[in-house]
Amino acid sequence: MLARRSRRNKPLKIAISPRMFHPEPGAKGDRSKPIMYLVDAVAHWIMSRDVMVFMLPMVAHGALVSRGNLKLSDYVDHFDGLVLQGGADVSPVSYSEEALKPEWAGDKIRDDFERELVMEFVEAGKPVLGICRGAQLINVAFGGTLYQDVALQHPQAIRHVDTETYDRHHHPIRIEPGSRLARLYPGVDSANVSSIHHQAVRTLARDIVVEAWSVPDQLPEALRVQGAGYVFGVQWHPEFHRPGDEDLLDSAPILEDFLEAARKRA
Repeated sequence: MLARRSRRNKPLKIAISPRMFHPEPGAKGDRSKPIMYLVDAVAHWIMSRDVMVFMLPMVAHGALVSRGNLKLSDYVDHFDGLVLQGGADVSPVSYSEEALKPEWAGDKIRDDFERELVMEFVEAGKPVLGICRGAQLINVAFGGTLYQDVALQHPQAIRHVDTETYDRHHHPIRIEPGSRLARLYPGVDSANVSSIHHQAVRTLARDIVVEAWSVPDQLPEALRVQGAGYVFGVQWHPEFHRPGDEDLLDSAPILEDFLEAARKRA
């Protein structure tokens, strides 16, 4: 009989916050119900390192599982790290603005859930990794703001999203010398990344530093929170970078750095 794994050798357990589908008026069937879901590319990217992945269901006032029954800190106790996946816009209301267009209203319900979730993991000293919207949410959670629409509010910017090519739309970034990200990629000053976003970081939160910039428009592409353990976000989608693709930045060092931070807290 094989010996049971020791506690030290057990796989890491990484929590992923859900994307949300909110039903529209008049919808029928499944589309008439709130739906929480996980994009498989994110799960598979993290699982590629023999890590267990769990999507966290929403715990909110008015839900079937309410805050009176279960607290977010109860979740945090059982996981080694948190990943914030991409998805709907961050609501401008979350950084004290009004939406310039109705379609940019974002998902305030998800914002509130994820902001509290981030702070619970930070308080527990466990690492947080944000992807695309997740990086934006981190900036907002710590007091920063966003461009509601890059093309409208930063007309000198390059194209950061293409609905036709989607995850095949790429652009270059410049890695900040001396940053932790630069140490993960020795000798790499610039690289191409997968870009799928029309919003972007506008005003940095006070405790955040930029570790990579888009080229040539100088929009923040990688953010790290100072003095709060491991809290890091990338504006691009590393889960869409295929291993061995020399045209795109290798996503493995980012994942391994995050998981190493999680192992130190496990």
